[in-house]
Amino acid sequence: MKIYLEKTNEYKDVEASTVKELLAKLKINPTTVIVIKNNELVSEDDKVSNKDEIKLLSVISGG
Repeated sequence: MKIYLEKTNEYKDVEASTVKELLAKLKINPTTVIVIKNNELVSEDDKVSNKDEIKLLSVISGG
């Protein structure tokens, strides 16, 4: 599936069955991104497929 990485403004092709597996393969800490699947916010436990459009958006915090 194609994954859009906002932080680097690039697309990557990755095979995974869950969001958690996807983030592990990309070596991304789950607390640093928001995962959007088909324009909906999803959690690490959600399943993904090759048909899904996935975007990884950087979490920005400040104080």
